[in-house]
Amino acid sequence: MSPPRTHARVIRRLHVANHRLSSLPGNLRGILWMLVAGLFFTTMVTLIKLLGARLHVTEIILIRQIFMAMIVAPTIVAGLPGSLVTRHGHLHALRIACASVAMFAGFTAVVHLPLADATALSFSKTFFVTIFAILFLGETVGRHRWLATIAGFIGVLVILRPDAGGGVNLYAGLAVAGAAAAAVVMILIRKLSQFERPVTILTYQAVFVGVIMLPFAIANWKTPTPAEWGLLVIAGFVSWAGQMCNIRAFRAGEASAIAAFDYVRLLYATAIGFLLFSDLPGLHTLAGATLIVAAALYTAWREAYLGKKVTTQSGLRSDPP
Repeated sequence: MSPPRTHARVIRRLHVANHRLSSLPGNLRGILWMLVAGLFFTTMVTLIKLLGARLHVTEIILIRQIFMAMIVAPTIVAGLPGSLVTRHGHLHALRIACASVAMFAGFTAVVHLPLADATALSFSKTFFVTIFAILFLGETVGRHRWLATIAGFIGVLVILRPDAGGGVNLYAGLAVAGAAAAAVVMILIRKLSQFERPVTILTYQAVFVGVIMLPFAIANWKTPTPAEWGLLVIAGFVSWAGQMCNIRAFRAGEASAIAAFDYVRLLYATAIGFLLFSDLPGLHTLAGATLIVAAALYTAWREAYLGKKVTTQSGLRSDPP
């Protein structure tokens, strides 16, 4: 079969697949996009784990940021000079610093911990967001969410096992620190999005996280082999693809209906960790992860229930007598 005819068949099949996908209910489409996003993100951390066997984490982050900046460069350039104009430089600086800590700590944990353990601990970000939202945004949290938060942290402690001889594992501690820093980033994005354009928020992190990593990467530089360059490029691409799928997921479906499916990453991480690294999570990891996921799912269900209740009550009040 000739190449033009083969190309035409591929394009036609893609159009058919896109039509079938668009005909599905919104929440189902959102769930499917979320499942694909989870696979991309798990692939990314797997590649980072493989690369981290020889390359320093700061070098990996630097090259990843360069690749990401290249992808979003058209958006950044199109928005100049407005994409760099801000009156909240201090919030951007704090976000960039926290994002750098989150990447360094989280990626270091991924390199040195079993994938399932690192992934489970990263989910503690949900509960740090609750605490930081109270401290920095003044949000009110009810007893149900507090109980879920406490249960989630108990799950983290079960995985960390601080009393299991020798104290807390350094890399497990870094995973939790990375999750806490990522939670601060989410709070700052929520704050910045009230008065900054998305392109401005995107530009500062895309560029300046790489700037922060540059001196550390130079100090620890090891020239990547051709195979490692290939993995770095793939890691950058799947990171971007995961974010795009995540955006499409939340555009297609309701956040309360699809957010819980982010936890499929734990299943992906367990399977990939076993197949590539012969790692299986221990009973303490399974028990702790169960608590973390159950608490987060309960929080999501509770928020969805309250949201529907408020909507119903508002509808009843607005109905004519």
